[in-house]
Amino acid sequence: MANPLAQYIAEALTETGGWMGFDRYMEMALYTPALGYYARNADMLSATGQSGDFVTAPELSPLLGWALARQVAQALTATGTREVWEFGAGSGALAVQLLRTLDELGTTVVRYTIVDLSPALRQRQQATLAAYADRVRWVDALPNTLRGVIVGNEVLDAMPVRLLARCNGQWQERGVGLDANGAGFAWADRPTLLRPPIPIDGGHDYLTEVHPQAQAWVRTVGERLEAGALFLIDYGFPQSEYYHPQRSTGTVACHRAQRVDFDPLQDVGDKDLSAHVDFSGIAEAATDVGLELLGYCSQAHFLLNCGAAQWLERCDRAARIRAQTLLWEHEMGELFKVIGCTQGPAWEAMGFAQGDRTGML
Repeated sequence: MANPLAQYIAEALTETGGWMGFDRYMEMALYTPALGYYARNADMLSATGQSGDFVTAPELSPLLGWALARQVAQALTATGTREVWEFGAGSGALAVQLLRTLDELGTTVVRYTIVDLSPALRQRQQATLAAYADRVRWVDALPNTLRGVIVGNEVLDAMPVRLLARCNGQWQERGVGLDANGAGFAWADRPTLLRPPIPIDGGHDYLTEVHPQAQAWVRTVGERLEAGALFLIDYGFPQSEYYHPQRSTGTVACHRAQRVDFDPLQDVGDKDLSAHVDFSGIAEAATDVGLELLGYCSQAHFLLNCGAAQWLERCDRAARIRAQTLLWEHEMGELFKVIGCTQGPAWEAMGFAQGDRTGML
């Protein structure tokens, strides 16, 4: 085995009879303490796109944080709360942008809580947020109850997924085993009663994912949210697009050194693993526990609804060029979506004023 994490997973495979679901493999690859990708890597995020493994919107431009802060301010007022919770805070860039803009708006935030499983990233966040140390805290898990506005940028895509493969007309769960030499990992299918949430037309071979962990997380947050709202930003589709017959090779991808590959069994722990989000499943999980949907739209529409045009007008040319990546359809503007929910009666959220696609979920 190439590294200690691979050895650790191989030992776990031996203990489980030589097979584990891809969700377990993905969880171990990303989150194993001291060994997993997120557990030991603080430099995966790039501020320029020229280093690190990948770049997220807050590193590219402060536009996302500025616009989201306006939505958060409205949500705090509408729900009568004064706390913000961020899951998976990355480098801390989004938190800085939110806190700075909320202060400029005169919106009182008494506490900003970050929930992040990565000790390495937590250290980077603490350095980034040193100026806000009096209001920011870090926790390892959700409390039994919480109040406030919850935000998560590219959190759902890093939650482990289960793989389903239709081969010769039969559905199998695609898991991981050891290769014939015991020196690496290999795909291993076994019969399953699991199915995609909607039928897949045709009899062709088909690979896809289901998302029980992401949906369970939304249900847990919704059950514990006494008052407040939830805004999640990520790349993905409604079920009709996610499980389209032509999307036959799945969405799991790996990121390293600003490059993408599609072999999660190689170089485990040295690259990020992710899958696109089934937003229909997220919406269903939220409403299952009593949350009300506020809206669902493309990131571009959300940013424009929250005043992106005003922000762009007062920026220099270089800042405008970087921000356009968040808006262009062929970049992040269309692939990334925003979904919002609230505890209690729904209200008109500014981020979904135009271009709301809730009817597509």
